[in-house]
Amino acid sequence: MSKTLRVASLQYCAGADASATLAHIEPMITSAAKAGAELVALPEAATFLAPNRKDLAELAENEADSPSLHWFSKMARDKGIWLLIGSLLIHRSKDGQLVNRSYLMAPDGTIADHYDKIHMFDANLGDGRRYAESKNFQAGGKMVVAHCGSASIGMSICYDVRFPALYRDMASAGATILSVPSAFTYDSGRAHWHTLLRARAIETGCFVIAPAQCGTHADGRRTYGHALIINPWGEIIAEAATDDDVASPGSNDDVIIADLNPDAVQQARRAIPSLSNARPYDV
Repeated sequence: MSKTLRVASLQYCAGADASATLAHIEPMITSAAKAGAELVALPEAATFLAPNRKDLAELAENEADSPSLHWFSKMARDKGIWLLIGSLLIHRSKDGQLVNRSYLMAPDGTIADHYDKIHMFDANLGDGRRYAESKNFQAGGKMVVAHCGSASIGMSICYDVRFPALYRDMASAGATILSVPSAFTYDSGRAHWHTLLRARAIETGCFVIAPAQCGTHADGRRTYGHALIINPWGEIIAEAATDDDVASPGSNDDVIIADLNPDAVQQARRAIPSLSNARPYDV
């Protein structure tokens, strides 16, 4: 039997600055490591969600001297874990433009890989807010399948989940796990979160890890929570406890854990070989 990978997916409400959030999540990461998690995954905007564009520009960090990256590197090294930082809001080194960047930290504290969010969340949900991520961030342009020990992780962020071709391409490139760290809005999450994530697992025969922000943030937005771990058959094998009626910071903190057996990927793909059965067609 292939070796299982114990993973943890975190749910919490990031504060308005990194220092407060890091202090808040340290015991959650420690708890996951003590429970035997080899990979611990954090949500999008893992360290802060700024109240406005001015604060975002001031609080975003440079990768070369990022205090948050230094903190996460030490945490990964001290706990001996793989650490998926769902995303940090980073000034791109070549031109200072902001990117929404996910990092995979190795147990020795080094950056194993990173991914810049490709699809910008520009939407009008009718909730009284307009979302225009492209005004603040430069879109990425590269698919990333990262190696995490013997596992391969297709890296993505939040709104990417609505673009299934990306996930099929990652699965075809060898991904057996898909990471979807998110800060999903409450209304769209209530309508689509579970359906979209289960569909990505079913279509690709991959495990899906979806750590999530949950609560009301400094800018007034409310995120949905319901962090998930899903198996390649599309079944939810772990879900964070989320009280949809309570949106205060800390009220819905949770750490969910599951053991991922890579044999399940092969079993699902043998049963329904949709990746290998795909055919080209004219348009």
